Amino acid sequence: VQLQAFGGGSVQAGGSLRLSCTGAGITLSDVNGDWYRQFPGRQRELVATIRRDSSTRYADSVLGRFTISRDNAKNAVDLQMDGLKPADTAIYYCHTRRPGGSIDYWGQGTKVTVSS
Repeated sequence: VQLQAFGGGSVQAGGSLRLSCTGAGITLSDVNGDWYRQFPGRQRELVATIRRDSSTRYADSVLGRFTISRDNAKNAVDLQMDGLKPADTAIYYCHTRRPGGSIDYWGQGTKVTVSS
């Protein structure tokens, strides 16, 4: 299983970015898909989840600004980030785990920088 994350970059406050995580060796519509982020010196924190039934959940800090979705044609889980703030600056990682499984699969991380 491999996950690959795309779409990070630099943007000014108030701007938007779209991250995409594609999967190989796993069908992402069959599993929960997550986006995490990591600030320097901190542990990764969960940003958003899309479950197998397509229900979604968000961290309070991004609720109303970020949207997680699937693109089944691309076997991808996307994260649309609007209204970006400097506090959103971090490395973003996609993640999944097979139902009942014990192995965590992570993408390689993509850096998001938001300037004021």
